[in-house]
Amino acid sequence: MKEQDENRMDCISVDTEVSQLLSLLVSGDVKAFSRLYDLHVNMLFNYGCRLTTDKELLKDCIHDVFIKIFSKREDLSEIANFKSYLFISLKNKLCDESRKRINYSDQAVEELNPVASENVEDDYINFEMDCVSNEKVKYLLNQLPPRQKEALTLYYIEEKKYEDICVLMDMNYQSVRNLIHRGILKLRSIAV
Repeated sequence: MKEQDENRMDCISVDTEVSQLLSLLVSGDVKAFSRLYDLHVNMLFNYGCRLTTDKELLKDCIHDVFIKIFSKREDLSEIANFKSYLFISLKNKLCDESRKRINYSDQAVEELNPVASENVEDDYINFEMDCVSNEKVKYLLNQLPPRQKEALTLYYIEEKKYEDICVLMDMNYQSVRNLIHRGILKLRSIAV
C-alpha cells in the first residue's frame, strides 16, 4: 500500500521527466530513449496482458512500438499525451499482429478468446484521477505545521498505530491523538 501511494505521488514529477526525455530523444539522445523505455515497459506489459495471453507476442509488440518511436522521434513533439500514445500504439500493434495471425491460421475466428473483459481505458482514467487527488492531498499536507504533517503521514499514509507514532515522534499517546485531530480539523478548514 505504501509503495503504491508513493508511486501515485510521483506521477506528476514523472510526467515532467517524460517531457524532458522526449525533448532529448527528438535530438537523438539514446540514454533518454532508454530511460523512457524503462519508465514505461512494465506499465505497457501489464496493459497488454489484459489484451492478449500470448506473452511473447506482447513483448515483441512492445519492442516494435519503441523501435517505431525511436525511428520516428522527430515527430514526437506533436504528441500531447505520451502515455496515451503508448497505450494506443500497443493496442494497434497487437490488433495488427492478431489480424496477421488469423489470416495465416487454421483456427476459426469463433474459437478465439478475447482476454480483456475490463475496460482498460477506464482504469487509466481512474489512475490519472488518483494522481490529481494525490497531488491535492500532498498540497494540503504541505499547508500543515511539520509535526501535524508528520503525524498525519505516519497514521494515514504509512498506516502506523498510535503507539508506534508515539515512539517515532517521542510524544505521549494523548498528545499524538490531539496532534492528529488538530491536523484533520485544519485540513478540513483549508480544503473547503
